[in-house]
Amino acid sequence: MASGFTGVVSLTGLLNTLDPMNVLLTGSSGWLGRSLAPLLRSLGHQVVGVDPVPSPDTEVTGSVADGKLIRQLVFDHGIDAIIHGGALHQPNMATHPVDDFVAVNVQGTLNLLSAATEAGSPVRRFVHTSTTSLMISAELRAGSFDHALWIDEDLQPLQPRNIYGVTKLAAEHLCRMHHEQFGLPLIVLRTARFFPEEDDRLHLMDQSDRNAKTNELLYRRLTVDDASAAHVAALNRAEEVGHGTYIVCAPTPFRREDCDALMRDAPAVVERYFPEYRPIYEKLGWTMFPSIDRVYDAGRIERELGFRCRTDFGAELAQLANII
Repeated sequence: MASGFTGVVSLTGLLNTLDPMNVLLTGSSGWLGRSLAPLLRSLGHQVVGVDPVPSPDTEVTGSVADGKLIRQLVFDHGIDAIIHGGALHQPNMATHPVDDFVAVNVQGTLNLLSAATEAGSPVRRFVHTSTTSLMISAELRAGSFDHALWIDEDLQPLQPRNIYGVTKLAAEHLCRMHHEQFGLPLIVLRTARFFPEEDDRLHLMDQSDRNAKTNELLYRRLTVDDASAAHVAALNRAEEVGHGTYIVCAPTPFRREDCDALMRDAPAVVERYFPEYRPIYEKLGWTMFPSIDRVYDAGRIERELGFRCRTDFGAELAQLANII
């Protein structure tokens, strides 16, 4: 059986990489923040969580769109590092107007960057949570290609299909600009899916939620624990790297030459890499997606930051084999 990778960056390694820092964590009440805040604290960092929604991991209830609040937090708490995980996300498009996305995702990011680069600011590291969603155009979303698209950080042109992607791409450009103008060490992480909610198209798949999420580990998903660890790895390496943009996703077993076959017959391709998957899936009553239209390549973050997600399809398959 193909085994899951145990991770280039271990928690033990993370413990020994940085002196304790004062970290401002935005989005501390969200799915990522609730995992990341305890991890940072376990590594000895002081965390100031800020989020519009109260939670045990949120010290300050407020919005990143409040520039005065953000500046006050940075200077009053002697913030060494900012991890900007707060944002309005794709599901919020059903509940929030376009103006809110601009205020939070664009102006909020600018507020943090401005406080980080103001004269006398103690901030020396910045990690920005972005999304692979901004790489998916309307054409790709509609399945207009006859092969799976191999997606890495060099994909161009970027044509986000909705206000979420547009504002996240704008935020990335603000990050780049502040690095270039002020030398702020800054890492952008384009995270693949790690949300706990069911896929909005699950009713079309005739699959359970865990079945679908396990399939997605092949090409477009990671766990929230791996997402949190990736942010710590980025925080550790920010000053050394200076600036970089990285896809964060479970490592795919696929190669570029598989792209044609993935669109035609994904189960056959998966079986070549994991011949044991079919009997496991049959016992569970699970199915593989008939086709896969994209593959996220997370190789750059491994090569340049030494980080690789611990949980991949092979690891999940091994766990399933032990429980059936």
